[in-house]
Amino acid sequence: MSGNSAQTKTKPAKPFPRLRIPMGDGLVLGPGKVELLEAIDRTGSISAGGREMGMSYRRAWLLVDALNHMFAKPLILTATGGSRGGGAQVTEEGRAVVQAYRRAEERANVVVKEELAALPLKARLK
Repeated sequence: MSGNSAQTKTKPAKPFPRLRIPMGDGLVLGPGKVELLEAIDRTGSISAGGREMGMSYRRAWLLVDALNHMFAKPLILTATGGSRGGGAQVTEEGRAVVQAYRRAEERANVVVKEELAALPLKARLK
């Protein structure tokens, strides 16, 4: 396992696959980046959003940079520190990406549940 502290954070197991969407040039949109977008939107800060997820500022910043290179318009705008401090703002495009990803994730989960319903499983699907 790598030294990524976000991976060591205990999360409840999800019974369905989590989407990872190749975006080209080796960039992937997945659950971690979407969760970071949501955390930044809640906190107004890359560092606070990263801390909320148990990751370093550097790791969070690298993910923000990757997110901003995936789409035609930036998903996160940043302001450098100063007398009023810095901060980060998720753009309307960023919120649209989160919403689209969450809708796709839900639809994929429905399909997986439907496909697995006919199989003899030991555990019951929720």
